[in-house]
Amino acid sequence: MKNLKSTILFCVLALMTSQFSFSQEFKKLDKSPMDVASFPSSYKISDKTIKATYSRPQLKGRALSKLAPNGKVWRTGANEAAQITFYKPMMAGKTLIEPGTYSLFTIPGEKQWTVIINSEINLWGAYYYNQKNDIVRVQASITKGETEAFSIAFSEVENGTQMHLGWGPVIATTTFTNPRRARE
Repeated sequence: MKNLKSTILFCVLALMTSQFSFSQEFKKLDKSPMDVASFPSSYKISDKTIKATYSRPQLKGRALSKLAPNGKVWRTGANEAAQITFYKPMMAGKTLIEPGTYSLFTIPGEKQWTVIINSEINLWGAYYYNQKNDIVRVQASITKGETEAFSIAFSEVENGTQMHLGWGPVIATTTFTNPRRARE
């Protein structure tokens, strides 16, 4: 009986100790933390039009051209490919984008960037990007910026929403329009 009590006590202590040690293990902070940008941007408004989920790499003295080379498909952030969710139908150029979640890729360039909305989701980086799954490619104009951490922001424009992608010396801007207003 004494051996049984000792064995049970030992097992209980072993389980408690192992449970305690596992509960104290946390992952280190991500060097490129995930962020979300949406329009409208107010957290108090739940009726969103568009939302982007992405990770925010930082330049840390490195050249933008090394991290997001001109002419090459870029995941638009770090880690997993960025995702963009449209809650309402929107036009990108002359292409209708139905509500849903898509991958967001870009091709940086010196004079303009190409913004790619792709039907594949849950991708790591741009390693598995497949052009056959592109919904649309639209051009983004370039202006000068000064942003250490890659950032996405949205703003309202007449008949739509502009998406601004800022990193280092570049802000790339493209517009998504409301298809109902475009027909009126």
